[in-house]
Order: sequence, then C-alpha cells, then structure tokens
Amino acid sequence: MKYFYTFLLLFAIHLTFSQTNQKQYDYFVQFNGNQLSKKVSIADVLNHPLMNKYKESKDYLDLDKYVALFQLDQKLTIHGNFTDSIPYYQVTIPIKSRASFKQFLIEKHTVNQDTDSVEVPVIQDFAKYSVYAPKNQKMSFAWNDNYLVIVELTKKYTSDKYTPNHEAVVDSVSVTEPYNEAIDIAVDSTTTQTEEDYSETNNAEYEKAEADFNALQSEKQNLFIKSLFENGFVAPSSDKINVTADISSWLNYSSVMSKFNETYGALSQFASYNKFLPLQQNASNLVKGINLDFYFDNDNARVEEIIEYSESMAAVAEKITNRKINKNIFNYFPDQKPLGYMSYHINSKAALENFPSLTAQLFQNPQLVKEDVTLVADLISTIVDEEATATLFDGDLSMFLYNMKEIEVTTKSYGYDENYEETVTEQKTKKNIPLFSIVFTSTHPTFGDKLIQLGIRKKMLVQKGDFYQIIGTEDYGNVFIKKDKDVVIIANTLDYFTTGNGTFTKEAKKALKKNYISGQLNFDGIANAYDKTSEAKETDSKKIKTLSQQFRDFTFESPKKLIDNKLIFEFKLNTIKSDKNIILQTLDLADELSK
Repeated sequence: MKYFYTFLLLFAIHLTFSQTNQKQYDYFVQFNGNQLSKKVSIADVLNHPLMNKYKESKDYLDLDKYVALFQLDQKLTIHGNFTDSIPYYQVTIPIKSRASFKQFLIEKHTVNQDTDSVEVPVIQDFAKYSVYAPKNQKMSFAWNDNYLVIVELTKKYTSDKYTPNHEAVVDSVSVTEPYNEAIDIAVDSTTTQTEEDYSETNNAEYEKAEADFNALQSEKQNLFIKSLFENGFVAPSSDKINVTADISSWLNYSSVMSKFNETYGALSQFASYNKFLPLQQNASNLVKGINLDFYFDNDNARVEEIIEYSESMAAVAEKITNRKINKNIFNYFPDQKPLGYMSYHINSKAALENFPSLTAQLFQNPQLVKEDVTLVADLISTIVDEEATATLFDGDLSMFLYNMKEIEVTTKSYGYDENYEETVTEQKTKKNIPLFSIVFTSTHPTFGDKLIQLGIRKKMLVQKGDFYQIIGTEDYGNVFIKKDKDVVIIANTLDYFTTGNGTFTKEAKKALKKNYISGQLNFDGIANAYDKTSEAKETDSKKIKTLSQQFRDFTFESPKKLIDNKLIFEFKLNTIKSDKNIILQTLDLADELSK
C-alpha cells in the first residue's frame, strides 16, 4: 500500500511539474549568457582594477571558484509559481561537471574549518543526479553533469484548527446559585487551569501537524527533483522570454492580481466591501503580463518594459496614445537643450470615452448584478460630457528644468525680549532655486480665463503685463501663470521661451512624432549648473563632473503605436565613449569615484 501511495504522489508531482516548453509560469527570468558573453568577457570583469581592490578586502568572495564551476556563457533561469496548487521556485544554472560541484560543496564545508566540529555535507548520489539538502533549510541542491538546480516548495503550514474555545470552558462550569465572590473565583480558577492545559495540548498538536506537513513537503520536493532528472533533465524555457535581450523577465499579471486578492481576502472577515473589488480574471482580461528586458552595449544600457494587453484593451490604449500634438505648445519649448525635460501627450477625449466601458469590464463580479454595473457606467457617460471635459486638458503636458539661480529671500524668526514680549526678526539669506516651467494645452473657450479672474478676485493672483504672478511664491522665484490662447504656462522664469524654431525644439518635435512620451536628463548640463551654485561642495562637484564625463544623458520614451498588442517603455543610459562595454565603463566610474 505504501508503494501505491508513493506512486500516486509521484504521478501528481509529474502532472504538476512536467516540463514542456509551452508551460506558463507566474514569473520567469532568464540571463542570456550566450548573448552577453559576446559583448563582455567575464575575465575582463574579474580582472578589472576595481575587482582587484575587492580581492584585497576581508569580505572578498572568491569569484574565480564560481567561474570555474558554472557555464556563464549559457542561459541561467529563475522561475516559479506562487498561485499553483504546489507553489515553488527553481533556479537552473549550467555547470561544467557533476564531480566538480560535489567537490566544491565538500570543500566549502571542510576547508578552514575546525576538524572537531566540521560536518561533511550529506550528499545523495543517484544514477543520473546528486542531491544535497542543507541542514535547517528547506531548499535543495540537485545536479547532474550539465545543470545545477536549486529548488524549494514554498507553501507554508497554516491552521486555525487548534484555536482554544474559551466560551466552552466557561460554559462547562455550572452556576445555579446567585452570583457571589466564591463562584467567581471558582470560574476564574477553572478557566485559567483549563486554558493552560489546552494551550499545551494545542501547541503540541500544532507542532506535530506542522512537522508532518514539512515532512510531506520534503517528500514532495524529493519526488519533484526525481521527476526533473530521471528521464533526462530538460532546461526550462518560456515563449514569453526575449532571447535577444541580455536579461529577460516575464511576470504573469493575472497571477499577481490573484495573489493580491488572496492577500487581502481577510477583509471579508471584517467587512463585505471587498466583494466589490476588481476580480483578478477581469484584470487579466485587460493585461496579460509584463516583460522587463535589459541590454548592455558599448554606447548604452537600456531597459525595456513591455506591457502586453488583451486585444480589446490594446485597441483602447492605442487610441489614447495616438494623439496629434497641438503645435502651439512648441512655442514654449526652449531653443537649447534644458537640463531635463519630460513631454507627455495623450488623447484625453479617447480616455474619457472608454473609461466607462473599462470600468464595467474591470468590476464585473458575481456579487454585482451586470445590469447595475452597466447602469453606473451609463450614468458616468451621461453626466460627463467627454468632448467638453476633454477640452479642459486636451492631453499635452511638458515640463522643463532649465537651470539653477541664486535668489535672496527674507526669513522671519520669532522670539521674546527681556519683557517677555514677542519679537520678530527678519533676515535676508541667499538660496539656490531651480528654474522651471510646466506647459499644457486647454482648448475650453472660457474656463481658463474665468479661473484666472477668480484667482485675481480672491487675491491669489496679481496681473503683471501678460502674465499673472501667484501670491506667496517669492521663495520659489515668483511663480506665475500665463495663458496664450490654448496654451497655459506655469513657470518661474521668462528667459527661455522661444518661437518654437530652436535646435532643441526641432529635436523634440522629431521624437514626439513617433512617441507619446519623451524625456531626457542632461548630465553635463546638471554638472555645470551645480558647480556654479553657492551651495556646491568640491567633493560633490568632482563626483558629478566625473559622472558627466562618463555618461552623456538618461532618456526615456514610449511609442504611440503598439506592436502585437504590446506597449513599450524604453529607458536608456547613454555613454560618451563606446570603446568598451558599458558594464566595464560603469566599473571604471566606480573605481574613479572610490579614489
């Protein structure tokens, strides 16, 4: 009978974990060593001057030993499931030989150890693989001639079975006479004694149940490892992974929402409003998953975040991101490249038009009648005039950081004189402020002008020429509002506005033709601006200058058009030199800053 149950358990494990290339995971991370090793040599990294300094420190970890063990020019993966009936994680690392890894484990536990207290690791050698389970840890190491696998079943033991029932204890004491102190003491004494006995029994039973659960988990883990290796190990893979990236990862959005709902499911114990939260299956009907891909080249390092939508959601997203920019906004772009900027352009009308239907999809719930959700969506659509509301903010928004400026501000301090009367002391000090502007479009015919007039009546604004100064912003360089037809500007400087024909404006127009978001941080400009401030410290200035001599800028953008229902966000760190990989250039920078 024991063998029969073992067979059933093994069969269940096999069905759960059987490896096929089409298996979907809750998350999957792949280090494409075969791709990255072509760009930068591990030997160049380990022999870098900064790494040589590290080798001289007390905390040095002998990386050469690990390089000798692992095939770093092959694919390393981390994957798992946290929503599966048997949740787990698995790390798969290509190794050079079975014997060398076993020897490494033995040496790690015996070399430089006290011979009287050393414990040789217990390694089980099977025909096709070996297993090592570290003492007092739940993870297991298993390996054959080609791969090392680190695996752990992550389900934790939980039980509310042994919660003491104090009411039953009190009820077991029969009280038939009028209440008096003697009976009260008897009840308290009986209750306390019974609770203590129950608590000891409770803890013992709980510990036994937990130990039995952990033993079963260990058995399942061993059977899982056996199922991986006994028929020949197949390296895990996922069709969601980008093999052209140096590091590629995938996160199943539905699984994340499922875990979120599970975590906050305890709300149902205290209130019923959690039944009205969006269901994870509804969210997954809109978003399938998220990729995060990393690339390390000679002239840049970039990260691509890719959101994969459902077909219906992708159609809506493309309507929102595909906006024709109001050209008037470019009249308030600077001629020359600012220290930093971000320009964001969406079709706010499309967003408002699709908001009710998206809300209805997201909140479909057995606890809510479908007609009720539709009614609320129709009500929103009726109350909100999408076309009129969209004119309040059309969807064009740009923000600029131009420079730093030193201004004189007046500060007040309060105290008391010798007669205990309050005194006010004014002192003028200098401070550095950022010069900035925020520009957006609003084509509503009257709202903007009426809002400005309201500000004047409430003494929040004061008119100065063709702009309106915001009262009380002297410490920030006198912030003002200006409205030029359908363009609204909030800024603390008038020195950088142009006619929209400057070099930077032309570059920005070109970038925004294909992107709905575009932005940049100019490191050299930031370094020069900081160096000119009165607050600049020599050591900090030197570090920022060194950074700006290594890296040109940081940029980010997101295209208007979706490809295969995927919206892409790209973040890029651009280098000045391109004679070596950016990983080595980053080590160069760290080495220089450490001197």
